[in-house]
Amino acid sequence: MNTASPFKAATLHDVAKAAGVSLITASRALSNPSVVSEKTITKVRAAVDATGYIPNLLAGGLKSKRSLMVAGIVPALAVSQFLPTVQTLTRELAASGYQLILGQTEYDAEVEERVLNTMIGRQPDGIVITGLVQSQRARDRLQRSGIPVVETWDLSDRPIDMLVGFSHVKVGGAVGGYFLSKGWKHIGIASGNDHRARMRRDGFQTTLGREVPTAFVPAPSSLELGRRALTELLMQDPKLEAVCCSSDQLAHGVMVEAAARGMRIPEDLAVCGFGNADFGAHILPSISTVHVDGPEIGRLAARLIIDRCRGEPIAQPVIDVGFRIVERQSTA
Repeated sequence: MNTASPFKAATLHDVAKAAGVSLITASRALSNPSVVSEKTITKVRAAVDATGYIPNLLAGGLKSKRSLMVAGIVPALAVSQFLPTVQTLTRELAASGYQLILGQTEYDAEVEERVLNTMIGRQPDGIVITGLVQSQRARDRLQRSGIPVVETWDLSDRPIDMLVGFSHVKVGGAVGGYFLSKGWKHIGIASGNDHRARMRRDGFQTTLGREVPTAFVPAPSSLELGRRALTELLMQDPKLEAVCCSSDQLAHGVMVEAAARGMRIPEDLAVCGFGNADFGAHILPSISTVHVDGPEIGRLAARLIIDRCRGEPIAQPVIDVGFRIVERQSTA
């Protein structure tokens, strides 16, 4: 297997050639546009878009071709389920001399694109992204950059470069099967409105063979939003027996709201979360959930970046870490 990235980052020479101007003119159009004509600026900017060129913000300041920096992109730093991945990723990279810098996308594709452009411009030795990059333009730029990329916490047969994750549709399907095995009829879903949570909902409903009441909340989820979600679900179905939640934080909120209404967990209402957050095993009643090995995702992502930077072969560029349902008191 070819260990080098098949994509070559565009250079200023490529921009100049595409624009039909000299190298110095292209440079001036980007760095000092006041000294060139508007017509030239327009041509150079069009060439930048066509080639995917992003200036290296560190060019001239580094003697080495390595920055010893890896960019980590997460939806939100407040989401606890991603923290074990970030912690392990940081530790594994540091052991090989690399430092992790973080950016957050706020579950917004436009923000994600801006963050990625900034990171690419700093020429990190690798980029690790939580989830699949949604913008096709951002995916194209990442491929053109030649920077090793690992997408995580998701699964695809067409990753940008490398991937460590699992199928959210299969997670939803497995939880749906678990709910069917319990015999619950009046079922609801408390879900974040992000892409991955929606995929789990789709898998859940496909297994059930029908649509069920759903309360969508803005990501990132929280205890407060969980309380709101249960209120909405009970308005849709007052006979609600069980709730599938897209995170343990939402599940906790659902349980708090249920207690406030005098409902017993799980006798009156069963609740299942996702993410296996640390608190879930220790509150009463403890939260049934879906466990994903976040630290292992971080370890494998770091290993892929380090091996690619060392020119070592990548035998398995796409790794499915799987998942498992953890049954606790909230559904037992």
